[in-house]
Amino acid sequence: MKKSNVYLLTNKYNTVIYVGVTTDLVRRIYEHKTGVFRGFSYRYNCTKLVYYEEYSNMDMAIEREKQIKAGNRRRKEYLIRSTNPEWVDLAKEWLFPYV
Repeated sequence: MKKSNVYLLTNKYNTVIYVGVTTDLVRRIYEHKTGVFRGFSYRYNCTKLVYYEEYSNMDMAIEREKQIKAGNRRRKEYLIRSTNPEWVDLAKEWLFPYV
């Protein structure tokens, strides 16, 4: 079974937090950065990957995504700061040649 990821994106000023789930994190972040889909993350310019977790199956990842989405902004900020206190774009070096 494919590994799955829950991820959090934000915009340039860290004012909006988007929570998503995928089985191909690099491809999905590339899609966010290039604006392939015109949804929430596109509308609010959420292209900066600031947090992600890996799971062994999609059911676990979806459960975690729902748990994170149910939390308030402060909880999401705490989660991000726990591993990425500077809110740097974690995908920058993965995707640098492409975007």
